[in-house]
Amino acid sequence: MKFSYSLSKRFSFPIFSMQFLMIHSVSSLNLTNEYLNHKCLFNQGKYNSGSEYEKNLNWIFHYIRTRPFENVGFTQKSNLTTAENSASVVLQCRGDSYGSKSYGSKCRTCLDTAILGFRKRCPSIKGGMIWYDQCFLYVSTIYIENPSKTNYENIFSMHNPNNVRGDAKLFAKKTLDFFSELTLKLEKTTRDGIRVIFYAAGKKKLGENTLYAMVQCIELTINCKTCLTWSITKLFKNDDIKQGARVFGSNCDVRYELYPFLRFVKHF
Repeated sequence: MKFSYSLSKRFSFPIFSMQFLMIHSVSSLNLTNEYLNHKCLFNQGKYNSGSEYEKNLNWIFHYIRTRPFENVGFTQKSNLTTAENSASVVLQCRGDSYGSKSYGSKCRTCLDTAILGFRKRCPSIKGGMIWYDQCFLYVSTIYIENPSKTNYENIFSMHNPNNVRGDAKLFAKKTLDFFSELTLKLEKTTRDGIRVIFYAAGKKKLGENTLYAMVQCIELTINCKTCLTWSITKLFKNDDIKQGARVFGSNCDVRYELYPFLRFVKHF
């Protein structure tokens, strides 16, 4: 069963780029690709139809769409520098796609959706971000590099409106413990010599319920662990313990539910 979510957010200038590590797992249900949030970067200016910037942006979108996903993991990143018309784009697909044989097509489909969504919600704006359930698109006039420090302002959260039944504080404690387990599972690895990132997901039995959760980071550094720790605390805002919640940012993402929301999870 899925539920509608309330959303809270705080934004500032973002930097975002991700890749993912597969974990061996079993199939899940309730997969969606819903629109989650967006931000237009008005401070980066606007462009006119037919302008050099629009041509550069269209070229990058085409390049990313036609690039072989299986050779680069789950982050497509491209830049085109031409004086004042530089354009930079990052596409990030969700980590559970890694275990799917059709992940390339799923990433590409989500990219198409994200491009259309960005053009619709930020028309003629040079920069912006848009989040969907299964991918994230970031467009900027500034060359996009992995951030060295966590940007706590570029974060938004979503919470299930339904409260946890029974001992909510015990549920929160066990959920936090499970997130700690997942955080310890983040590992650095390579695939065909390509650097991939740090993603862990799993499920765990909590009484009559099954808890599903995921964590992911840009880099496995002290900033990753700090970002995850901070984001996890935001899942239980003001001790208001819900049946599901997620926190997205430019450095790390966390989510838990009482229903399966990923393609692949590992049993703990």
